[in-house]
Amino acid sequence: MDHMEDAGRQEKLVSARRAGLVACTRCTRVWPAGTDVCGRCGSDLRSRDYRSLQRVWAWLTVGIICYIPANLYPMLRTRVLFTETESTIVEGALDLALHGAVGIALIIFIASVMIPVGKFIAIGWLAYSVAKPLTMEPHRRHKLYEFVEFIGRWSMIDVFVVAILSALVQLNVAAAINPGPAAFTFALSVIFTMLAAQSFDARMIWDTDEDPRAR
Repeated sequence: MDHMEDAGRQEKLVSARRAGLVACTRCTRVWPAGTDVCGRCGSDLRSRDYRSLQRVWAWLTVGIICYIPANLYPMLRTRVLFTETESTIVEGALDLALHGAVGIALIIFIASVMIPVGKFIAIGWLAYSVAKPLTMEPHRRHKLYEFVEFIGRWSMIDVFVVAILSALVQLNVAAAINPGPAAFTFALSVIFTMLAAQSFDARMIWDTDEDPRAR
């Protein structure tokens, strides 16, 4: 019964484009179709930004390129007396787990490995689904996009951990923790991936639902 009600609500959904309206992506004010400039904030109005897919693929490609050295090079450089060790993201999570901090290790592994890889796949799949319509319903694809936008901020948790440890553990000769080269490339990867998600015009998701020929 609930499934039938959901299906009924989905059939009643009408996009702004079909209703002859266009929304400002900056202040969200809705105007009649054909309006060129938003009267509230002065932004240019476009019903769809089809060039956004080019920006999405460009930012996503650069993000993936930066993510590769972020996992190959050390994230942390730890010095205790005269011994210096280096660890990558995965090695750091394994070290924390071996020292009993399983919960922290799991959080770092999820935020630094699973979430970034998942975002790469999700953003690429959403961009591909707009160009090559798939069977997944538009409202589910839109929910996936909102989820990607929501979890994007948590991808920086590994960089925050490195920054906090570097600030706290500075005992001169005795011990010190410093960020490795992977911290910079990882931060760039997260930033570029967030830019890819923000560049995506989610309104295009609903175009295939309106145009039967796109199926």
